[in-house]
Amino acid sequence: MRPLYPLRRRLLQNDQCGTEHQTAEKTRAMKERRIARFSPAIVGYFVFAAILLACVVSLPWTMARVEREGNAPVRRYEAGNLDLSLLAPSWWEDSQQIRDRIQVQQAADAYVPSRILGTDRLGRDVFARCLLGGAVSLLVGLSAALVAVGFGTLYGTTSAACGGRVDNIMMRAVDVMYGLPSMLLVVMFAVAADGILERVGIERTGSGRQFFDLLILLLAIGATSWLTVARVIRGQVLSLRGQLFMEACRAVGVGPWRQFRLHYLPNVIAPIAVYAALAVPAAILAESFLSFLGIGVREPLPSWGNLAAEGLSEVNTIRSRWWLLLWPCLSIALTLLALNFVGDALRRAVDPASRGRSATA
Repeated sequence: MRPLYPLRRRLLQNDQCGTEHQTAEKTRAMKERRIARFSPAIVGYFVFAAILLACVVSLPWTMARVEREGNAPVRRYEAGNLDLSLLAPSWWEDSQQIRDRIQVQQAADAYVPSRILGTDRLGRDVFARCLLGGAVSLLVGLSAALVAVGFGTLYGTTSAACGGRVDNIMMRAVDVMYGLPSMLLVVMFAVAADGILERVGIERTGSGRQFFDLLILLLAIGATSWLTVARVIRGQVLSLRGQLFMEACRAVGVGPWRQFRLHYLPNVIAPIAVYAALAVPAAILAESFLSFLGIGVREPLPSWGNLAAEGLSEVNTIRSRWWLLLWPCLSIALTLLALNFVGDALRRAVDPASRGRSATA
């Protein structure tokens, strides 16, 4: 009779190999989780939170009024001193001539801007203007994304819930707007609203006009950014509409608003959050581009876009005032990069297919 020792030895070897394989899998999973803790999304969260916190917390300081000799008090972001214009940051250039100029102004009890990030052509504090410009750009970007997500969600849900001819008409309207350049629509909307305000008699100066400029800008950006979210939400609602629990809701007489609030919205909140995270950087970039062209936020109210436009004219081969262009552009780049990291992490968390593609890559 053949002994069983070789067979037992083979079984023990197989068990040992299986145990080693499971240990290797656990080790690999632990490494992946450890790497995920330090993913770019975490960096993006912290960078965006730091920028947002700095811009919001500094509002009382940037909006505070400062005294000027012989003039009425003005807000810090628009206060300037022509005798201290185009000064480089204090940590970059601090010559004796510059210190003498500052001492003369201090002796005359004139306004002296801080030189943390330098001064502009009118002697205004670039640091204060960058902080307030960030608050303005983030406000417009977040508000425009909120308008786009809210309107797109209602539009897509209504189209899918109605179905039939109403759905076809509403989606064909979306297709027509998709064929038009979005930035051209934003420019046309902003210019038309600007003309209407001039006919009404609202002056170009004053806080009222600045408020209307911001309102028009965020509505113009939001009114052209809802198309993608409307299509995505329509597809999600159509897939939910055929489920048995939705047929049961309609059979017992649940109203459309109650269906949307209790059943549709909780099931589509994940794609809404993903699109909102990706729509904010697009809205901020659109605002910066329009302000760079002179259509969006106007002087004296700063934004990252019009600060970059002002700094571009000061960069030349003879004497480059690089600080006027660097700080707003760096702020825009860091904010967009951080928000894109956050949006990509949310998309991977919601969409298993994209998570699998990133793992195989």
